[in-house]
Amino acid sequence: MRSLLASVVLTAGLCGMPMVTGCDKEVSKEEKVTSTPSGTKTEEKTVTQHNDGSVTKTEETHKTTP
Repeated sequence: MRSLLASVVLTAGLCGMPMVTGCDKEVSKEEKVTSTPSGTKTEEKTVTQHNDGSVTKTEETHKTTP
């Protein structure tokens, strides 16, 4: 009986972990593509809010030449 109770408690604890940790939420995402004769430039800006309330801003730039 004790082993069954211990198994239930441990399983419930493991199933509840994703709810406690949560996931990151993408607040905004902006993508800008500029095309010129010398190539294509893509700029991407992303704002992400984490589970603890902190915010991360990410900027990526990709250049493609013909």
